[in-house]
Amino acid sequence: MEGLRTYGGHYAELGRRFAAWLGLHSTDATAVLEIAAAEERGTPLSPARLSERISLSTGATTALLNRLEAAGHVTRTREHSDRRVITLRGGAHVRERADEFFGPLAHRLDATMAHYPPELLERFESFVADLNATMDTHLGTSG
Repeated sequence: MEGLRTYGGHYAELGRRFAAWLGLHSTDATAVLEIAAAEERGTPLSPARLSERISLSTGATTALLNRLEAAGHVTRTREHSDRRVITLRGGAHVRERADEFFGPLAHRLDATMAHYPPELLERFESFVADLNATMDTHLGTSG
């Protein structure tokens, strides 16, 4: 568990450095990363879901999205058959900047993971998924 806590700290520090590199507040950069990650998974976020993911009120999320949209970092689209549903998309330049910032780390991580057999990585992925499910359950019941 200590190793996972250390990894979490490193992940948070990378987020802070990415925010500074982009000239954004850390919360804004976290939102940009959440939007980009959801797009990569093929499940783009709505403003309400983003609000949940970054633990902001809906009003604070609206203000954040207004800032990010004005700066060209995100767009709000109406892609759903229900035109009231808003989908968040990252700007192309943000993806390019994220690739530029995180690319060297991705290469290092790929090289590190290449030392492990795929079966072990699959087991580890399952283990981490179980830990996340346990944390989600705990957070959902301890409000």
